[in-house]
This record gives sequence, C-alpha cells and structure tokens, in this order.
Amino acid sequence: MSLFIGDEQDEPVDTVGLGQLAAAVLAAEGFPPDCEMAVILVSGDQIAEYNRQFMGREGATDVLAFPLQDLEPGAAPPPVANQPPLSLGDVFLCPAEIKRHAARESVDFEEYFFLLAVHGILHLLGYDHDDSDSTQQMDERQEELLAMMGRRLP
Repeated sequence: MSLFIGDEQDEPVDTVGLGQLAAAVLAAEGFPPDCEMAVILVSGDQIAEYNRQFMGREGATDVLAFPLQDLEPGAAPPPVANQPPLSLGDVFLCPAEIKRHAARESVDFEEYFFLLAVHGILHLLGYDHDDSDSTQQMDERQEELLAMMGRRLP
C-alpha cells in the first residue's frame, strides 16, 4: 500500500501506528497491496475551512473523507493487470478536535483517534451512514476491525 501521511498540526500522534492501522484495514477488506491513499492530520482551523468549503457545514469536525472511487462496502474491486494502482482518496483527521471530543466523552484519545481513522478509511472503501442499515453495517465493521487489531471501542 502506498500511504501518504501528512502532518500539518501540533498534537502528538502515533503516525507509525496509523500507517499500520491503514494497511491492516485495507488488507482485511481485501484490497490489493498497491492501493494508494492519504491521511492528512490538520488543525482545527484547517478542518473547519474544509468542512465549510466541501461539506457546506460550519465549524470544526474530527474527520472528513473524500473517496475517489464509487465502491460497495465489503466488495474490493478485482485487480486488473497492467493498470495503475487504485487511488482510494484522502482522509483528513483533526487531532485537536478528536482530543476535545475524547475529553468531553471521557474516553482515551488514542483509542478514539484510531476509531476515527478506521471510520474515515471505511468511507473511502464505500461504507457510509446515510440510513440506519448502513450505519449499523459501518459501526459493526469498525468494531470488528478494531478488535482484529487488538484495539477496543472508546
């Protein structure tokens, strides 16, 4: 997997663990090892601007995902010979906002950070939470993936 991790903010984050988590999620979902994706860690101001510009919402949020493919959840596309690697898209995480939410909910920052990283990656892979069925499917898959990696829900 080709993973770009950009860190444009000041909160300390386990980027090695983030890379391992991303690789594990893609492997568990059956994606080929030559997929490409980016995870960018941004400040509250940056994510608030992206939230306003791309989602039409005001204020900071903890995670935004911008998939490049129209994928079905749990159905990795078959590999195609002599084609460029599959580019999945970008996930933006705001550690400062995640830290605020974790403190408000009295949960561990790192566990919550990794939950939201999985959440963002699953959006790139076709998962969503538009209705109760898709929300349940996404929530269950997040929990399964975190458990596979020895992590727990916060």
